[in-house]
Amino acid sequence: MSHRRWTSTRLVRRAPLFVITAAVLALTAACGGSTTSGSSQPQGSSAPLTTKSGAPTTSSSTTQAQGEQVTVSDDAAKQLCDMLRPQLSDWRVQGPTLGKISLNASVHEWALRNGGINLKVLGDKEVLDRVTTKSCSDVRDQAISALEIPNLAAGLVG
Repeated sequence: MSHRRWTSTRLVRRAPLFVITAAVLALTAACGGSTTSGSSQPQGSSAPLTTKSGAPTTSSSTTQAQGEQVTVSDDAAKQLCDMLRPQLSDWRVQGPTLGKISLNASVHEWALRNGGINLKVLGDKEVLDRVTTKSCSDVRDQAISALEIPNLAAGLVG
């Protein structure tokens, strides 16, 4: 009987790890296809397929072409700050590589809780910097320092 209880307890303790692992794998799979097919020019090709103007497109102009900046309520902004704040010390200890994985997981969990706006956030990564600059600039500055990135948008994968 004690063996069964021990196994059950072990599974309960590891459940969050399984959920996070599944989320990271799903995120990796979802982002993996978009990095190669998102280019307007196939790899190894010297001429673009089509161009609307003479200038090449960049990711920032693609975001602007979609035309939607993500708008976030004050409550959602506070929730993001509250999710990031307790992780700052972990990120300092773990280093930037593991910290960025944790940042991605936190941002996607936050986006999911706030209307499932994950894809919108990936399309407008700068929303993280806009929201945190307005609501919790101290948390933003500490996160940028701990993760060794120029801004929070740079830490998001996808």
